[in-house]
Amino acid sequence: MNKTHYDQIQETIYEKTMDNGLKVYLLPKQEMAKTFAIFTTEYGSIDQVFTPLGEKKQVSVPEGIAHFLEHKLFEKEDRDVFQDFTKQGASANAFTSFTSTAYLFSATSNVKENATTLLDFVQDPYFSDESVEKEKGIIAQEIRMYDDQPDWRAFFGTIQSLFTHHPVRVDIAGTVNSIQDITKEDLYTCYNTFYHPSNMSYFMVGNFDPEEMMALIEKNQHSKEFAPVEDLNRSYPDEPKAVAEKHKVIEMPVSVSKCLVGMKEDIDYLNENNILQMDMIKSMVLDHFFSKSGEFYEQLYKEDLIDDSFSYETHIDKTFGFTIIGGNTREPEKFQARVKEMLHQLKERTLTEEEFERMKRKRIGQFLRSMNSLEFIATTFVQYRHLGIDLFQVLPAIEQLTKEDVENHLREWIDEERIAVTEIRPSND
Repeated sequence: MNKTHYDQIQETIYEKTMDNGLKVYLLPKQEMAKTFAIFTTEYGSIDQVFTPLGEKKQVSVPEGIAHFLEHKLFEKEDRDVFQDFTKQGASANAFTSFTSTAYLFSATSNVKENATTLLDFVQDPYFSDESVEKEKGIIAQEIRMYDDQPDWRAFFGTIQSLFTHHPVRVDIAGTVNSIQDITKEDLYTCYNTFYHPSNMSYFMVGNFDPEEMMALIEKNQHSKEFAPVEDLNRSYPDEPKAVAEKHKVIEMPVSVSKCLVGMKEDIDYLNENNILQMDMIKSMVLDHFFSKSGEFYEQLYKEDLIDDSFSYETHIDKTFGFTIIGGNTREPEKFQARVKEMLHQLKERTLTEEEFERMKRKRIGQFLRSMNSLEFIATTFVQYRHLGIDLFQVLPAIEQLTKEDVENHLREWIDEERIAVTEIRPSND
């Protein structure tokens, strides 16, 4: 078991790769009452074309299957696993993203029992034809519910405008039609391929003894049999640099229009050496200019182009990346023109040293405050590991940023051919 101490943040992490390939990370924080654990597979909604474990031919599976599989793992032949956690005083949950599926619990007692339950239920799938058919109705209802939400339609409408071929353009839950094609056999194929321990990680943070917990996990994994470790072969289509659709309009029964401006990353520019730096810079710049205390936010607010719904978010991964800015607006044409103008101003902007230092200090403060959240530590650690980044190296990475780094990245980040706009407009009826 490797032990690494980070002096700057006074944290010690214990790490070990099990014989079956499972990567285990333990961060004891005995001053905390709660413990949080997350069991993650690097398998998300974009993984639709791959070579199944033990086979040579690629297959294509229905859209939404990763999310469907997440739902089904909680259901066993004789019970619902949520009840097991409840009896042991834990709160459990799960989520599927574009690139991963995660199962988690938080508890203040029975930590060992809950850790065992988490490992066991994820590594013991049960799917039947009857339960799969029943789940289709449940998930179809969930999809329809999201289809009726203007914010969700605007968000995914923007992603679909940005990307032409990449499967990130498909709703994580799939479509009502696509999930009808999912079979029990499909679920087992995806499970056996992507839920192999070598493609998974287990992270726990909170009040526990790291030596005892590592021994418990190792014993648990040694008691199970898995197929030999193989390299995973996934396939993603070539994606053009330009956006798929510059301007999309969706009519819905809303009282106020929504407008989102999306920016697509140039994946050829991103690599493992600059992806952390780019992620930090985007977060710093967006916060500095578009948060409620930001210069551009104030301008948009004074011009009566936004309200409190205004927000932004940014995602970077190995095969895609995007940023989305927007919210409700009574003048969508003027709003999108002003936001584009502001983005191009950023591209040409020369930051002052005072401005740059203020951005850095704020980002460092935000990061240190976030380290008080067990959920943030666990989920962000796993997310960054997927990108080859150590969460606990983020602070020195921010400190080493220069003003020139920010200005150089801004010039690469913002490009008119990679900007798309989506509007939600009130329907006539």
